[in-house]
Amino acid sequence: MKIAIIGANGKAGSCILNEAMERGIDVLAIARKEVVNSKKNLIKDAYDLNYDDIKDYDVIIDALGFFTPETLNNHTTSLMHLTKILADKPNRLLVVGGAGSLYVDKEHTVQVKDGEDFPEVFKPLATAQANQLLEIRNVNNVNWTYVSPAADFQADGEKTGKYILAGEEFKLNSKGESIISYKDYAVAMIDLAVNGGHNKERVSVVREA
Repeated sequence: MKIAIIGANGKAGSCILNEAMERGIDVLAIARKEVVNSKKNLIKDAYDLNYDDIKDYDVIIDALGFFTPETLNNHTTSLMHLTKILADKPNRLLVVGGAGSLYVDKEHTVQVKDGEDFPEVFKPLATAQANQLLEIRNVNNVNWTYVSPAADFQADGEKTGKYILAGEEFKLNSKGESIISYKDYAVAMIDLAVNGGHNKERVSVVREA
């Protein structure tokens, strides 16, 4: 198993990188500057990547994050660049997604971000990630999986190693919480990378109570 992580120096990407390395996986860190704790680095902008850069890796993880108003659209454009270079290729693509696009109804017509109590400050990011998901749903020639975290995605949360793998709908644990740490999210992401499945699907993860 060989994994390449794009955006390996970000908060989510670095946790995913550490989890992969702890398991002894051959992992390549891809970022615009060196990731100092990685054994293998490719210093390159995501938009400059080509298939030769990642062809030897079974799974490519898109952990890119964009948070300023002028960069939010990069969630979609950078992902579409990756789908173009992976078109009709055997490699799998796992995407670090958002929670705002999870559905709160069985008919899948209302998303978390549409709720009246959804924080206004997070709506632009949630909308950008929802648009990203819409775009990749139309990609049929790439082996992609989109992985949404719980609503409370904690950068400094502890690692428990326990999580619930859910689907398209907003999921609460037995304590009525929608919460997961970046470290537990990384556990789930590497499990998905190793175990396979969920091709052309969106899944979600929440910490077990």
